[in-house]
Amino acid sequence: MSQIPLTHILFLSTALFFIGVYGLLTRRNMITMLMAIELILNSVNINFIAFNKYLYPEKLNGIFFSIFIITIAAAEAAVAIAIIINLYRSHHSVDAEDASELKY
Repeated sequence: MSQIPLTHILFLSTALFFIGVYGLLTRRNMITMLMAIELILNSVNINFIAFNKYLYPEKLNGIFFSIFIITIAAAEAAVAIAIIINLYRSHHSVDAEDASELKY
């Protein structure tokens, strides 16, 4: 059984990261921006697991960090979706430009 080289995994992670950054910077829909942030977090998880496997295969530090990031991402998604629903109820739009016009 052959292993996938580390450079291939890092290329995939880099591609996911920059697709996420591009999506975050170019989209105005807040749900799409949330998905872009999730792509960025998943690319970081791939890096943690890849470096853990290739540098310290007997330890599980990278996997524990990835589980922690997945937990934080789930909480972040729940809070962000609640904010997006509140924005939609008040402005009937999920556009990021409308979010800047919120007055409290």
